[in-house]
Amino acid sequence: MRTRFAPSPTGFLHIGSLRTALYAYLLAKHENGQFILRIEDTDQKREIEGSVDALKTTLKKFGLEWDEFYAQSERLDKYKKAAEKLVLDGNAFYCDCKGKNAKNDGYSLDLKDPCRNKKLTKGAIKLKVPDNKIISYFDFVHKKEISWNSNTVYDATLLKSDGFPTYHLAVAVDDIDMKITHILRGHDWLPSTPIHLLVFEYLAGNRPEIGHLTDILSAETGKKLSKRRDSVFVEQFIDEGYLPEALLNFILLLGWAPKDNREVYTLDEMIKNFDIKGFQDANPRFFREKLDWFNGQYIRKLSVDDLLIKLKLENTSKNKSIISLLQNRIEKLSDFNSLAGFFFDKPKVDTKLFGKNYKEHLTKAIEGIKAGGDLMEVIKQNNFKTGDFFMSLRIAITGMKFTPPISESIVILGKDETLDRLKILI
Repeated sequence: MRTRFAPSPTGFLHIGSLRTALYAYLLAKHENGQFILRIEDTDQKREIEGSVDALKTTLKKFGLEWDEFYAQSERLDKYKKAAEKLVLDGNAFYCDCKGKNAKNDGYSLDLKDPCRNKKLTKGAIKLKVPDNKIISYFDFVHKKEISWNSNTVYDATLLKSDGFPTYHLAVAVDDIDMKITHILRGHDWLPSTPIHLLVFEYLAGNRPEIGHLTDILSAETGKKLSKRRDSVFVEQFIDEGYLPEALLNFILLLGWAPKDNREVYTLDEMIKNFDIKGFQDANPRFFREKLDWFNGQYIRKLSVDDLLIKLKLENTSKNKSIISLLQNRIEKLSDFNSLAGFFFDKPKVDTKLFGKNYKEHLTKAIEGIKAGGDLMEVIKQNNFKTGDFFMSLRIAITGMKFTPPISESIVILGKDETLDRLKILI
């Protein structure tokens, strides 16, 4: 089995594209096959400098290592030869449509281009779609036959007059040349499939198996994830403190289901358990709460030393104590700074957060800590309300109402630092 992930170098990696890459990787590796990375960079105007290296770096973060690498811009001669063969075989024709007779994308306004009868010898090359032909394939994701009448399919441009191929030609030539057995791609490419099926047929006589993945929907709007409305770029999630392993595990289940109800998988376990029959037909919803849950599970699995590295903290006894206190309380790496910031810097305390008796609480707390006594004994001796007392202490020491357990936090801060912070508020 040979699969491919074929992104365009036009920016950051979309979460849906990461899912496509993962499924293609798992399909191949489950069968001990090859996973190919192919950069579709024939549209030079849209390419963003540095995006290919960034893409490679991101895929490696997720463990999705490719066996072979190709760039379409280095294969232009292959596309030219394939297009010329299609013309020679009578399956394509030259076209010089310009101005009013052409759309902005270079395609003829009519489904059947008038240039097909002109017998031109130069210009763009377009596919000659046959009349009254049923074009069909079995979609292995949706598990059904999908078909079109060729009378509804337009004569698509295959090779532009500047010598660069369109997606329709390049994708088929590459998939044939690279011996791709299974194609996974986004649902938005479904309308173009009859064009590709014809090119496969004319160039090779056969084609890879094809599957169109479901759309990932926003949990809030119920619409397809949008760059304008939603967080959709993989790098954004990493910056927000999500672990690659957790994000990968989460998207695994956005469109694929295991035979049992298991949820947590390592990449090796994904490879072992991946089943082509597990693809789902319904569009999944992207629930951020579920992603947070997955991320929390993976954070809990880390050793203290590993978590220190991911948080870029020095390996000190104080930092280890802080990690041990917070590891079960954070869902994202970015949560650490907001919860643990007070351990490293004195907080700015808004006295409006305090209740009426906070100065009395802090005064007695200082006396108790100096004497080495138990804070619960301070509460008992002064007939304080436990919740009110510890809230005063919490705000004075951390500047916040919601923090890690305050007693353990005091131990980590140490007696002198704790007393210093309490005295400031008196």
